[in-house]
Amino acid sequence: MSQDSRKLRIERPTMPAGGWGSVQEVGTILLQQRVPLKDSRLLLHQNKPDGFMCVSCAWAKPANPHPFEFCESGAKATAWETTSKAIGADFFERHTVAELAGWDDHRLEDQGRLTVPLRYDPASDRYRPIDWDLAFAEIGAALRGFDPKQVVFYSSGRASLETSYLYGLLARMYGNNNLPDSSNMCHESTSVGLQKTIGVPVGTVTLDDFAHTDCIFFFGQNVGVNSPRMLHQLQEARRRGVPVITFNPLRERGLVSFTNPQSPGEMLSGAETPISTQYHQVKPGGDTAAIMGLCKAIFARDDEARAAGEQRVLDTAFLQEHTQGLAEFEAAVRACSWEDIERESGLRRAALEDAAAVYCRSAAVMGVYGMGLTQHRNGVQNVAMVVNLLLLRGNIGKPGAGVCPVRGHSNVQGQRTVGITEKPELAPLDKLKEQYGFEPPRDKGMDTVEACEGILAGRVQAFIGLGGNFVRAVPERALMEAAWRALPLTVQVSTKLNRNHVVHGKASYILPCLGRIEIDRQRSGPQDVTIEDSTACMHGSRGMAEPVAATLRSEAAIVAGIAKATLAPNPRVDWDRWVDDYASIRDAIAATYPEIFHDFNARMWTPGGFRKPLAAANRIWHTDSGKAGFTVPEELAPAAVAGEGGGATLRLFTVRSDGQFNTTIYSHDDRFRGVYGSRMVIFMARADMAKYGLVQGELVALRCAADDGVARRVDGLAVVPYEVPEGCIAGYFPELNPLIPLWHHAKESKVPAAKAIDVVLERGRAT
Repeated sequence: MSQDSRKLRIERPTMPAGGWGSVQEVGTILLQQRVPLKDSRLLLHQNKPDGFMCVSCAWAKPANPHPFEFCESGAKATAWETTSKAIGADFFERHTVAELAGWDDHRLEDQGRLTVPLRYDPASDRYRPIDWDLAFAEIGAALRGFDPKQVVFYSSGRASLETSYLYGLLARMYGNNNLPDSSNMCHESTSVGLQKTIGVPVGTVTLDDFAHTDCIFFFGQNVGVNSPRMLHQLQEARRRGVPVITFNPLRERGLVSFTNPQSPGEMLSGAETPISTQYHQVKPGGDTAAIMGLCKAIFARDDEARAAGEQRVLDTAFLQEHTQGLAEFEAAVRACSWEDIERESGLRRAALEDAAAVYCRSAAVMGVYGMGLTQHRNGVQNVAMVVNLLLLRGNIGKPGAGVCPVRGHSNVQGQRTVGITEKPELAPLDKLKEQYGFEPPRDKGMDTVEACEGILAGRVQAFIGLGGNFVRAVPERALMEAAWRALPLTVQVSTKLNRNHVVHGKASYILPCLGRIEIDRQRSGPQDVTIEDSTACMHGSRGMAEPVAATLRSEAAIVAGIAKATLAPNPRVDWDRWVDDYASIRDAIAATYPEIFHDFNARMWTPGGFRKPLAAANRIWHTDSGKAGFTVPEELAPAAVAGEGGGATLRLFTVRSDGQFNTTIYSHDDRFRGVYGSRMVIFMARADMAKYGLVQGELVALRCAADDGVARRVDGLAVVPYEVPEGCIAGYFPELNPLIPLWHHAKESKVPAAKAIDVVLERGRAT
């Protein structure tokens, strides 16, 4: 699992996002993955209205796309999936699972596509090929022997709407709502916070709003790595003179400047578009304090306007008609001292007042945020604070304004829309009962944290994974991996080898599936699927590459195969017909969710997608009060975890590199931060390095400061000087996940608080 720190090279990053660096990265990965020329041309169809939807991020797909409607990250994801590298049964003859467990994430996935169904053989410590029907029969027999409440059906976020619908139905017909997904690890704070405050669980902004906005506030979202296609909208806004105010602990290249690879003039001249007009390096966990400062400055300006008899800064008509709780929130803001705000945010009062001044003179403001806001103990509160800020001047429900959470996986939001949820109140259980003639379970299922707790306690008997790399993504790695090996059954539906296969249950199956980019041929012909983007728009997606192997089955066919082998026959559920023709699945989805998916098959190819109804976008508030609600924060910043002392205590936040997408590691390089050859690093302010007597490249260890009897430690981390708030350090996800206690999660949403972990730094050693 270790990476050789001797290979580490550190450079000073100066390049913008995009530009020749991006072009070179795309060319490199196409060559490394041995993508044939004919398949590299697939990129011309990526995110096009009649093509395939990107398998990485969920950023919106325009009705009138650019000639090359893909970014560096998306091209890497396409190359990773359409690689000509493949794993057959012979691979496991050469390698035991114990040997593979010592490989790092990149090396595992870089072996290529899985091509045959596999079953773990404990006698030889190898995976062996198994016939598809036999695999389904054995999995079904095992599932029928378990208590349904002790089985988890996890999904990673990439499965189509069609497959997700079938998967949710399988779990509920089996007898549980144990349907955690990757939302639990990233944007569940959004789903809880927005539902509570404005009555919808998703954002209100569309791509069209970028053309009408006159100010964008950015919070904790690294656009250059996680959603680079958004840089097109940001560049166009900046060319119109729209200010972009950024709050982020690190200065990220994509939020500093951008050279558009699709502009010959920019590429030849090296011209750069500055993105952020103000950049505030807020302390990790200090976002609530920063927004309190913004609001305090806004109220002060409103006071001045009233005293001078001028037009109010607050949108009083909107506030009176559409909101509740303003008085309580205003009182809390006025009572909050600038001293506390500056201490907890790490920002100066003058800087926050400057940002507030821009907000006050803007008529249409968007609030864009990512996991830098949601993966905190106060993640739900952070989301509610963004809503508070926007409500003050009526910046929800009008063109160019609104809340814009940027999601990760390309259909993670859509899975929730069609029933992947552990919360029974969010699923149309009565409709499913009427439609399919069974009694759906009504008790709450396990979310991701609860599933982990159940595994650690020995209560979970089986884990079915529809994609993903669960054991690598979750906190508490040392305890989780040990407990995982005690699971009676693990099943993974996957395209590539990852950590979840080499850390396995007693009985373990790998079921290799088609990728979204591949042609999915069923009895009625080639099949199309649908996905939902970050702006709640639904899009058709058509596979266009030949499958890497004829032995693969589609995700929908695999879910149906498990269902048929597990569940008693139901005359109202024809799994075979659904697999033969995905249009019949969409008809079923439309019958379950008519308000969203009426005429689904007719509308799925609408350029730009068709949007699900979002009441808040029309200033209709499906909240308990019928109005948008201001929320008074419980605390300015989360308290430090109980510590042991005896070392340098720092606040760690995890980040991703431009060489990865979630747990998929394309390379060990991060050119935007000038780190090459290793991911085993921490980024540290030079002042902190001097304070602790550290030099560039020196190895240190980190251990979690929590004093709960569990040892959490990562060794062999090289120190990299970087512009980080003092007292804070950054390091890569998922390498530093072992430092996160399972209980260290957001209140209300249970999202792991990976963006603020208190750690003790020690002189380290290589692993």
